[in-house]
Amino acid sequence: MKEELTRRDEMSLAGAALRGAPWKVAAITGGTAAAISTGLGFLGGDPDLTWALCLGISLFALVASIGAVRKPESGDRVTRQARVWSLRHPWRFALYPGIAGAVLMYPVQLVFDREGVFGAAWQALWGGALVYLIAGVVTFSIRGRAARAR
Repeated sequence: MKEELTRRDEMSLAGAALRGAPWKVAAITGGTAAAISTGLGFLGGDPDLTWALCLGISLFALVASIGAVRKPESGDRVTRQARVWSLRHPWRFALYPGIAGAVLMYPVQLVFDREGVFGAAWQALWGGALVYLIAGVVTFSIRGRAARAR
C-alpha cells in the first residue's frame, strides 16, 4: 500500500532538496540582475526599483531551485532522496520556491510601489506564480534528462 505524503512531509522534502542549493550563486545572480536593471533604468532616466528588486528576487529563487535539483546524485543521502522526490514531483517542488518568491516580493511591492496591502499582494502573487511556472517547467525538463541518463 502506497502512503500519501502530507503537506508537511512535502515541505520537508522540498526544504531538504533546497538545502543543497547554490545559495551564493543565487544571491550573486539576483543581486547582479537587480543592479543591472536599476543601472539601465538610470540610463533611461526613470529607474523602477520595484521591478529591479522583484527581478532579482525571482532570479534568486529560480537559480536556487534549479541548482538544488540539477545534480540529484550529489550530496548526502537525505539530500539525494529529497532531490529524487523533487524530480518525480516537479510541480509540487516548484510550489515552494514560488511561495518563497511571492513572500519576498510582497514587502518590496508594499514599500516601494505603494500599491496598498491588496495591490502589493496581487503583484507578489503574480511574481510567485511566474517563479512557480518557470521552476516547474525547468525541473520537469531536468527530470526527463536525468531519467534518460540512468
